[in-house]
Amino acid sequence: MTALRMPEPDAGVFARRAEIVRRLGEIVPGEGVIADARGLAPYESDGVTVYAQAPLVVVLPETVEQVSRVLAYCHQEGIKVVPRGAGTSLSGGALPLADGVLMSMMKFNRVLDIDFPNRCAVVQPGVTNLGITRAVEHEGFYYAPDPSSQIACSIGGNVAENSGGVHCLKYGLTTNNVLGVEMVLMDGTVLRIGGKHLDSPGYDLMGLIVGSEGLLGVVTEVTVRILRAPETARAVLVGFNSSEAGGQTVADIIAAGIIPGGMEMMDRPAIHAAEDFVHAGYPRDAEALLIVELDGPAAEVSHLIERVAEIARGNGCVDLRVSNSDAERLVFWAGRKAAFPAVGRISPDYLCMDGTIPRKELPHVLARMRAMGEHYGLRCANVFHAGDGNLHPLILFDANIPGELDKAEAFGADILRLCVEVGGCLTGEHGVGVEKRDLMPAMFDEIDLAHQIRVKCAFDPKQLLNPGKVFPQLHRCAELGRLHVQRGALPHPDIPRF
Repeated sequence: MTALRMPEPDAGVFARRAEIVRRLGEIVPGEGVIADARGLAPYESDGVTVYAQAPLVVVLPETVEQVSRVLAYCHQEGIKVVPRGAGTSLSGGALPLADGVLMSMMKFNRVLDIDFPNRCAVVQPGVTNLGITRAVEHEGFYYAPDPSSQIACSIGGNVAENSGGVHCLKYGLTTNNVLGVEMVLMDGTVLRIGGKHLDSPGYDLMGLIVGSEGLLGVVTEVTVRILRAPETARAVLVGFNSSEAGGQTVADIIAAGIIPGGMEMMDRPAIHAAEDFVHAGYPRDAEALLIVELDGPAAEVSHLIERVAEIARGNGCVDLRVSNSDAERLVFWAGRKAAFPAVGRISPDYLCMDGTIPRKELPHVLARMRAMGEHYGLRCANVFHAGDGNLHPLILFDANIPGELDKAEAFGADILRLCVEVGGCLTGEHGVGVEKRDLMPAMFDEIDLAHQIRVKCAFDPKQLLNPGKVFPQLHRCAELGRLHVQRGALPHPDIPRF
């Protein structure tokens, strides 16, 4: 495990552990509390296993009332709480605290309502992403965001991280497909924001909550948009002699006004790993592989396939195949969907990075990353949502070799700084968590960060919800609320103050 600076544990909370466990057991009786060392072990980390820490205790509520009572108790007693979904997150956002309660929401696993006329579904946060599609597909509907972990990741975690996926270029990320939430604040207050209606008056609080990484509240219910499955969907598999040619093809497709249902890219190491794992028929001699899915009416799809093929040939593609059946289309995608576990077969360890860049910078950034890999002496397999510029470089290393983890982390940090340098941002869908926390000043200055922390303070004044994540420096809310007084005068005295 790598060293990581986290908030200083509260010795007083440790001293009261037995009492805390007892009180939580009264609120969530039966098997709702885990306190033994063996039971806590599975909760030590999320998908970023290089960061691990056993929680003080795990609580598994089953009702909104229990969530509210647990949070109200912790708020009253000054106990930190870390919300957790399925634990598939890749930024350390669900990393427990030694003096904190880990609240697992996986018993909230029911589909509460399916409203086909209004094209929405109401689900609990522990329902898996793919579970929503499975619940509505019998009527020809589906839930559009589809992260690669969709078979396991929970919709509550998707809301926390604003997850993306293969089809988000055309249909949007989680934030574009969530209509409402029920959320419990740290003091136990239960809020309902949004709903089945398409718009709400007042501030766009939904836009604030989706992607807030468990820092503002605990989501207990989600209303999502469901879509009609397209009439036709076909995929084009294109191989290139260079990643730069593939990247240029991505830029040219978007510049031509074509918005594919999905557009993904892999480089040679990822191609070989996926092909060895899934046997999808990927061209092994290609340096880069582009998968472009077109969906809609059959005539439109056929026309767009011809245009995409023309653009690809113009950029010197060396291999081009078009799916002729839905089964073949799914085979094309199978390798991409399994790329992360496939890469795990060729390296003892890897770090999965997550940054976003303007599409036009793709060739330049890929070349820079290749040079970085040579500098650090580490291999990197690239798998990414090419259409929206969301990169997922997989940095391969062996944690058993002294110094390799440190080099991998430095390599990853350089990639994220490069994303910001070319006009992109530190994350596309994995969130900041602890992985990118200390890189936030590369993108935001002190004033920007202070304003973001003020938002957290409005929801969680004691800063008990998931502290130590996202923000590189902890501030007391009272400090951020102070006004600068110069020569006895407040700034802008004409502005009304509350």
